[in-house]
Amino acid sequence: MSEGFYSPIDHVRTADEVCAQIETLVLEGVLRVGDKLPGERELSRRFDVSRPVLREAIKQLETRGLVVTRHGGGTFVADVIGDVFSPVMLELIARHPKATHDYLEYRRDVEGIAAAYAAERATEHDKALLADIMRRMEAAHADDDTREEAEIDIEFHNAICESAHNLLLMHALRSCYRVLANGVFFSRALVYGLPGARDELLKQHRAVHDAIMAGDPAAAKRAAEAHMEFVEKYSLEAERAKSREAVSRLRRAQRLEGAD
Repeated sequence: MSEGFYSPIDHVRTADEVCAQIETLVLEGVLRVGDKLPGERELSRRFDVSRPVLREAIKQLETRGLVVTRHGGGTFVADVIGDVFSPVMLELIARHPKATHDYLEYRRDVEGIAAAYAAERATEHDKALLADIMRRMEAAHADDDTREEAEIDIEFHNAICESAHNLLLMHALRSCYRVLANGVFFSRALVYGLPGARDELLKQHRAVHDAIMAGDPAAAKRAAEAHMEFVEKYSLEAERAKSREAVSRLRRAQRLEGAD
């Protein structure tokens, strides 16, 4: 973890000051769910506070639900976004096909805003990260590595929402991407498997990337919305293709059984 994440407490050295800095790192998205904090000795050195003060701060953060300490395993950022889509709610919406449309419709509008903000606000560090992700996505595409390309797809969208520099937008979209990674609403593998889909998705990602790099909010918004509209259309087609395949398999099995 970067040395610069944690800065010495330069005034009154209290547990509250330590808590405030860690809270800010979580809120700003620098520390993510599951990230491990440095060990007690190292963290107290970086903050320049005594270990008793650090222990009190960690205790306070645990009470607030921001970190969890595993015996013998260290201290980790808690699942602070998990309740946005609770297991009960996920099971409920998974039973209703309309949820997929609503999910993608929501993402279309919100990701359009995020891309526009990113075009306006992305720093040089943000742009360097986006450029690196785009290069890796293109490499995975060239290698015909569908799984890797799909994983980088989520990473790409995460980087855009971070580049928007809007805290609520970032955390809302992160919760959406977690659901996407779990395949609750639709299978990305099915979408990537449709003829021509991978090439078109790469082209769309490149369009969003280029608009953000050029600092063109209107173009970034249009490109992001067009991308999500394509995903919605192809996810529906992928589900239809999957259904047709299942029916065809059953018919063939029935005929083979009848022939016996």
